[in-house]
Amino acid sequence: MDARSPEMPPVSLSNALPGAAGWRLDAGHKLSLPEVNSTVAVPVGGLWWRRLLAFAGPGYLVSVGYMDPGNWATDLAGGSKFGYTLLSVILLSNLMAILLQALAARLGIVTDRDLAQACRATYSPAVNFVLWLACEAAIIACDLAEVIGTAIALKLLFGIPLIGGALLAALDAFLLLLLMNRGFRFLEAFVIALLIVIAVCFVVQIAAAAPPVAAILGGFVPSSQIFTNSEMLYIAIGIIGATVMPHNLYLHSSIVQTRAYPRTEEGRRDAIKWATTDSTIALMLALFINAAILVVAAATFHKSGHADVAEIGQAFELLSPLLGLGIASTLFAVALLASGLNSTVTATLAGQIVMQGFLDLRLPNWAQRLLTRGIAIVPVIIVTALYGERGTADLLVFSQVVLSMQLPFAVIPLVRFVSDKRKMGTFAISLPVAAVAWLVAGVIVILNLKLLYDTIFG
Repeated sequence: MDARSPEMPPVSLSNALPGAAGWRLDAGHKLSLPEVNSTVAVPVGGLWWRRLLAFAGPGYLVSVGYMDPGNWATDLAGGSKFGYTLLSVILLSNLMAILLQALAARLGIVTDRDLAQACRATYSPAVNFVLWLACEAAIIACDLAEVIGTAIALKLLFGIPLIGGALLAALDAFLLLLLMNRGFRFLEAFVIALLIVIAVCFVVQIAAAAPPVAAILGGFVPSSQIFTNSEMLYIAIGIIGATVMPHNLYLHSSIVQTRAYPRTEEGRRDAIKWATTDSTIALMLALFINAAILVVAAATFHKSGHADVAEIGQAFELLSPLLGLGIASTLFAVALLASGLNSTVTATLAGQIVMQGFLDLRLPNWAQRLLTRGIAIVPVIIVTALYGERGTADLLVFSQVVLSMQLPFAVIPLVRFVSDKRKMGTFAISLPVAAVAWLVAGVIVILNLKLLYDTIFG
């Protein structure tokens, strides 16, 4: 079928869904990311793999946030200090992410609203303003980690000073604008290509490290040590806190609407199935990348007695000598650069979605993206100028704490919305799924609060 034009008026939810009464009528309703909404054609009928390919893409953009530079520090620390033990935590956090992203996709497909728009159509203006501030803080914090990661990678590969690397990272805003102007599929292809680069880099490093398969498989089995060893528990909480990213929930609920599926009950149900499949496959790739970082750290640093390796620069310096592979450190830095580029592109897009959804503010796209980049780059430049590279490492940790603080403000509304039959109609999740979702939300909130407390007072 032909893609629906973004200029067309949005579908009337009162006609399309029995759950339309659950929204504030005075909130209005506009298309999310109107320039690309419903622009990717979806075949009607035909072979199943053609439909899967049509829906493949948004999940990979979302998966980027689960392997961004903020995750690298926790994975490196976990592998170098405790070997393969914390692989089970990476698996658990990934399963949580799969569930939450599936719920975000469901919300967007069923309601024709992204999570920010859903909040605006539910809560009072005052509550929405607070939620917007919290979400913007999280996006800036996430962007901060990605700018730092990109700058570190540029320094490791090309010797560019951190300040110069941070300024070069600003160009991502224009890269996103260029790709979006070519069509949303170009953006997805760019992101997937960089994900393949990251995966190939780690496949080579794992092959060089030759970790014992039995130890890796054993690491995926939960150990009581995680709870009895306070230091291990702290890193485990950090892994979960750094894995589930709040901005991804806003992002996913919007970009699934780029597909031109029929806005009918049958069309939405089919779209939910394929969108969930897409995000699940993509997040399994994220599981591989995060596990690979930890496995390389365990097989290289833990095995050789370098249990204190937790920073990216340290890992870069030690990888090649310890593995006996000259290109290993370079591959590590290339993967970091690809991760940073990918993450900054998707975080900038998430910033646009949040600003439009909460405030209904329609600045020019280039202005929104450049503003988001600038807010993240300025602190990096100031801290680097004052404290040097060590300061950026502390700033990276601080960014993860800010993310932890914001996560409940995204997870709780999401689970509440998809459980509400007034909003979702027959698409509301079942009681067993809702129970698991609330359990996951509770675990994430408690663990992140503990991480925040330990970071401030520990």
